[in-house]
Amino acid sequence: MVDGRKPGEYPSHWEADVVLRNGSTAHLRPIQPGDADNLQKMHRGQSESSVYMRYFTYKSSLTAKELKRFTEVNHVDRVAFVVTRGDDIIGVGRYDRLDDPTDAEVAFNISDAYQGMGVGSILLEHLAAAARENDIERFSAEVLPENRKMLTVFAEAGYAVKRHFDEGVVMLEFSIDPTEKSRAVMESREHRAEAKSLASMLAPASIAVIGASREWGAIGHTLLHNIIEGGFTGPVYGVNPQAFELGGNPSYASVSEIPGPIDLAVIAVPQDQITSIISECAAVGAKGLLIVTGGFEKDGEVGLARQRELVRLARANGMRVVGPASLGLVNTDPSIGLNASVAPGMPKRGTLGIFSQSAAIGVLLYAASVRREVGLSSIVSAGNRADVSGNDAMQFWEDDPATSAVGLYLESFGNPRKFSRIARRLSHSKPVIVAKSDVMGLRLPPGHAVRTTQAPTAAVDAMLRQSGVIRVRTNEELMEIAQLVTAQPLPRGNGLAIVSNSAALASVLADAAEQNQLEVVAAESELELEGGQIRALELLSTTLSGALSSALVHCAIVSLMPTPGLSTGVLATCLRDVAAATGKTVVAVFPGIIDPSNQVDGVLVAGMDEMGKAYGLPCYSSPGVAVNALAAVVRYATWRSREQGEVIEPGGINPAAAADFIEAELSTLRGVELLRLSKAKAAVLLGHYGIDVLQSVRFDTADEAVAAANRLGFPVALKARDEHLRHRLDLGGVRLNITDEASLRSNITHMREVLASYAAGDLEVQSMAAAGQGCVIRAVEDPLLGPVVSFGLAGDAVNLLDDWAHGVPPLTNIDVADLVAAPRAAARLRGYQGLPGVDLHALEDLLNRVATLKDNHPELSLLEINPVMATASGTTVLSAELWLGNPEQRTDSARRAMRH
Repeated sequence: MVDGRKPGEYPSHWEADVVLRNGSTAHLRPIQPGDADNLQKMHRGQSESSVYMRYFTYKSSLTAKELKRFTEVNHVDRVAFVVTRGDDIIGVGRYDRLDDPTDAEVAFNISDAYQGMGVGSILLEHLAAAARENDIERFSAEVLPENRKMLTVFAEAGYAVKRHFDEGVVMLEFSIDPTEKSRAVMESREHRAEAKSLASMLAPASIAVIGASREWGAIGHTLLHNIIEGGFTGPVYGVNPQAFELGGNPSYASVSEIPGPIDLAVIAVPQDQITSIISECAAVGAKGLLIVTGGFEKDGEVGLARQRELVRLARANGMRVVGPASLGLVNTDPSIGLNASVAPGMPKRGTLGIFSQSAAIGVLLYAASVRREVGLSSIVSAGNRADVSGNDAMQFWEDDPATSAVGLYLESFGNPRKFSRIARRLSHSKPVIVAKSDVMGLRLPPGHAVRTTQAPTAAVDAMLRQSGVIRVRTNEELMEIAQLVTAQPLPRGNGLAIVSNSAALASVLADAAEQNQLEVVAAESELELEGGQIRALELLSTTLSGALSSALVHCAIVSLMPTPGLSTGVLATCLRDVAAATGKTVVAVFPGIIDPSNQVDGVLVAGMDEMGKAYGLPCYSSPGVAVNALAAVVRYATWRSREQGEVIEPGGINPAAAADFIEAELSTLRGVELLRLSKAKAAVLLGHYGIDVLQSVRFDTADEAVAAANRLGFPVALKARDEHLRHRLDLGGVRLNITDEASLRSNITHMREVLASYAAGDLEVQSMAAAGQGCVIRAVEDPLLGPVVSFGLAGDAVNLLDDWAHGVPPLTNIDVADLVAAPRAAARLRGYQGLPGVDLHALEDLLNRVATLKDNHPELSLLEINPVMATASGTTVLSAELWLGNPEQRTDSARRAMRH
C-alpha cells in the first residue's frame, strides 16, 4: 500500500496542467495502456537523431513488446508520465526502480517540436515527487555525451549531480530530496513561464472578438468598439455568422475563416456555445482566451463542472483562460493600446497594475482610479478565476517595467501558499496592496471553486503580513495608498514633518501620526500664506524645504486650509516640485473645500517622465485618511528595508524516521478519520524533531503514584487528565511541588474529593518543571492555507482574549522571532513586574522545530503543546496532544502544477 493506493492503482492526484517555457499549456498525467498508439505516433514523428539519443540506436518504430512495457506500469516501482497537447503526446518521462529499492533509473523522450520548451524539466520535477512518494531517494541516468539538451536538463535542475564516463556514456546520479537550489530553480522557471503566459494575453499581436455584434449596448458590440477605439495596434477580427460587417471591418462567420493567426480570442457568446468555440480556437492555434460570458455560478455544482471542463479543454490545447465572467483585459502601453474590456474608454496611463476577480469589483476599482487620477499600466479582471489568477498577474507584473506598484482585490484564494511565496518576492521590489474582506476564505463568492479555511481568521492576515503586502479592506483604501506609492518615493524612515496654516489642524495630524507610530520630528503650524501668490508660494516652498532638509525627517504632510487666491492646483505644483527636489515623500491634505469642481482627493499635477516613472502629488481631503495611508507605506518601507532572514533547519532532527512512524500509524486509517496518539507515541514522534516532553505517569492507586514519583524523583506535580482541568490550578486540577510520599498520598485523596463533582478522578504524576511563563503552541493542517502555527501565552491571554499570533510555514528565523513577539501579552516574556525575561532563543528554536515538523508532515492534523514552560534557562514541554489524519494534497509543492 502506497499513499493509500494499491500497486497498479491509477494515481489520479499526479495529474496536472502545466505551463511550458513559452507560456502555453499542456497536460501531464501517468501513462496508460491506451496510450500505445499515440506513443507510437510520437516515436515515428521523431528525427533519427532524437531516436538515437533516447535508445542509443535507431529504430523506425517501437515493437508491440516495447509498447506494452512502456505503457503498462504499476505506478510504484515503474512510473511513467506523458505530457500531452490535445490528443498528441509531446513528452515522456519514466523511472524504473533498481535492485537497491531506494534507487531508480530515469529516462526521457521529448517531441522534436517541443524540445527547448521546458518539457523535460517539468517531467523531472513530477517524477522526483512521485518517486519520493514511493520511498525512492536517488535517480540515475545514462546519457550520450552528444545529448547536450538532456544533460542540460539534469545540470540545471538544482540537484547535486555526480557524473562519470563509462564506455562512452555519461552516467549521472543524484539525490532527489528538494534542495534550496532545486526549489529556487523550479520557482524561477515557474515565474518565467507564468509571466510569459499572461504577457501574451496583455500584449497580443491580434485579437478575435467572437460574438461581436452590431447592436449597440450588446456586450459583443461594446468589446469590439472598445478594442478598436482604444487604439489597439494589431488586426482585430469580428466573428458573427449573421453579420457581413462589424466595426467598419469584414465579419467572419467562424473562427476558421479568419485569415491570420489569433493571439487573443475574446469570447462573448452564450454558455452552450463556448465549448465548441474553444475547440475552434484550438484548431487554429489561438494562444489565449478571454471569456466575458458569465452565469456559470447560477447553476451551482453543474455550472462549476461546466466551468472546469472548459478550462480543462483550453489548457489541454495550450491556451490560458481569463474568466469566465471577466470584465476584461487592459494594457495602456501606447505601443499596444489594449482595451479588451467593457470599461468605458482607455484608462489614464500610469504605473499601477490592477487585479480583480468579479466584474463588479473591477468596475469599483476602475471608477476609484478614475476619480483619483491614478494612472494604470494594466488591468486583469479574472472573473470567476477559473484559470488565470492573482498569482499569474503578480508573476507578470514582477518583470513588467511599466508597473511600479500592484493592487489586488481578492474575494477568494486558490493557492495561498503560492500567493505568499510570490507576493513576498514581488514585495521586495514593488509595493503590493491587497484588499480583502474579513470573511475571505471562510465563504466563497459565486462561481469560485476553491477550498475554504478552518484556521482562525487572523491566520490569513498573518500570511499577508509575512508576505510584506499592504493589507487594506476596501477599494477606496487601496487607491488611497496606490496614489501615494505610484506618485512619490518610499519613505526611508518614520520621521515626519507637519506643515500647516492651522494650529488645530496640525495638532490633529500630530495625534493621528503618533497613534500610527510616526514620529513627529518637525512641525510648522503658523504658516501665513496671505500677501499674494508669489510670496505665499515662496514661503511654502522655503518652509517645506527647510523641514525636509533634516536627516531625521523622512516624509511630510502638508495640510492647508483654503486660502483666497491660492488654488489647490497651484499649491500642489509647488509641493510636488519641493518633493522632487529633496527626494523625500510628501503628501497634501486640503480640508474644507466644498466646490465639487475643485478636485482634492487624488493625484494632482501628475505625469510620467521620460523613463516611464510616474510623478505627482498625492492629495486627500481628510487628515486621518492621509495619515493612515502614509503610515501604511512607512510600515511597508520598513519591512522592505529590514533583514528578511532565512529558513533554518533545526539541528538533531530526523524527518525520515518521523515519516516512517506516521506512515505506520496511519496504515489502518481511512477517509477523514483522525487518530489521536497516546502520550507515549506523541513523545516518540516529537522526539524525532528534538522536542522532549516532560515525562508523566498515569496511575490508579496511591501506591502506583508513589512508585512513579520515586522513579521520576521528588518534587512532583499531580494533574487531572481531563483536558479541561489539567491546566486549571484554580479549579483544583493541578497540585504543584509535592515533596514526599505522605504529601503525595494526602494530595491524591483530597484532589479526588475536589474533582468528584466534575467526574474527573483520572490523575497522573509528573516531574516538576522550573517555574516560568506558560506558553501554548498549536499547529494545524488547514484545507486552504496548509500548515498554520499559532503561539500565545497560556491562560487568560489565549482563553479569554484570543491573543494568538499565527504564522504559515516555511518560516524564516525573522518570522519565528516576529511570531514570539506578536501577542499583546508577549511583554511578559521580556521581563515583567520584577520577573526575569525568558530565554527567547530557546523558545524560538522550539517554535522553529514545530513549524518544520508541521511543514514536512501534512498528516499531522493538529498538535497542541500546552503548556510549554519558558524560563531564563530554556523551555520545558509539559504536555503535548497530537492527532494524525489523511491530508488533502497541498496547494503548493516541489513540482509545478496549475491550480484545478
